[in-house]
Amino acid sequence: MRYVHFMYQGQATLGVRTEAGVRVLGHEPLEALLKRGVDLATYGAEAAGPVVEVGEHDYLPLLREPGKIVCVGLNYADHTKESPYAQPDYPTLFPRFNSSLIGHNQPLVRPKVSDTLDYEGEMAVVLKSGGRHIAKADALKHVAGYALFNEGSVREYQFKSPQWTVGKNFDDTGAFGPDLVTADELPEGGKGLLLQTKVNGKVVQSVNTSDMLFDVATIISTLSQAVTLGAGDVIVSGTPAGVGFGMNPKVYLKAGDVVEVSIEGIGSLVNPVVDEA
Repeated sequence: MRYVHFMYQGQATLGVRTEAGVRVLGHEPLEALLKRGVDLATYGAEAAGPVVEVGEHDYLPLLREPGKIVCVGLNYADHTKESPYAQPDYPTLFPRFNSSLIGHNQPLVRPKVSDTLDYEGEMAVVLKSGGRHIAKADALKHVAGYALFNEGSVREYQFKSPQWTVGKNFDDTGAFGPDLVTADELPEGGKGLLLQTKVNGKVVQSVNTSDMLFDVATIISTLSQAVTLGAGDVIVSGTPAGVGFGMNPKVYLKAGDVVEVSIEGIGSLVNPVVDEA
């Protein structure tokens, strides 16, 4: 089942994709369904709302008010090699704020204060449940589904201090969507899928999700040692080599560029780049 969040008749609306279009479910956000313990596959299959066509610019970030958004850095060895860091033996975790999120076809905004906006194509994991001290063997039972994420990073600000948080949280730099694909429709743990990022149609990142150093189950289990996870939390699982920062000379995004992140079996997330007004 594929869930989407979009504007319809002036309201934020949840729907599921069908062969005929998107079937309207109503205005209850996806995270509310997850917190109620709704089985997404069954709920979407039994939906009886109208089928509509979603306008190109009507998509919203998948979750209206996600719980925690936790990103994983340096989770592909090839990306670590192009960074100024040694490969860690523990997941590099940092937060992303809801205020940074945008939807499919919405613009990534290059901020006034820096010209170092960079792309990071990633697979996002949305949780349907959680807890503390989750065993790795049980971790995937807590996954509702998988989605696309472009973890836009303002590199100048990311590297101003040892903590990356500011550079990872500029407004309108985190693209999320358009579809949440339920876990039953993808390989266990989202493994074995081709992830690619294109800038202006050119492939700049290409990797198999099986190459993650810390897989989804490991990340969930490790994070839960410290943090109580819950329904509607999001884990952004890391980006491979090929970012603009790693090129020589460095190549950053500019107004007029178009970034597309795709993952086999999940779809494509497209965002144009604009300068902050």
